[in-house]
Amino acid sequence: MAETVEVLINAQNIPSYSHPGDAGADLSSSESLTLAPGERATVGTGVSIALPAGFVAFVVPRSGLAAKHGITVVNSPGTVDAGYRGEIKVTLLNTDSSVPFDIAVGDRIAQIIVMPVTQARFIPVEKLPLSERGESGFGSTGLSARKGN
Repeated sequence: MAETVEVLINAQNIPSYSHPGDAGADLSSSESLTLAPGERATVGTGVSIALPAGFVAFVVPRSGLAAKHGITVVNSPGTVDAGYRGEIKVTLLNTDSSVPFDIAVGDRIAQIIVMPVTQARFIPVEKLPLSERGESGFGSTGLSARKGN
């Protein structure tokens, strides 16, 4: 069974998991609006949380909204730090080129994932150690598993 962490919350609509074992709990809109094609808007959820030290919450898109309607979270994943106590808002983008998308109060608009987090201690060096990958970046592995593609 997955580890459970207690998160203090102030909300009318408590985020909920749709299925046992889900990583993301659904966040609902606390306002009604229409996203025109190509439009983005920051949407309230009415949810404020107090994460314990050593945890972070990530706000991510809902796969069904993305696949069926082209609705995504612009800054995905949105990061909610343990010290933040304000309302969690979600910046949504309608990527559809022709169809507006209506959001009603209570509609599930995103998911929140709570995870343990490790802080890094950054150590300045003059040169990084070599690795097999080296400095190969964007697109360096190609489009398919075939060599050179």
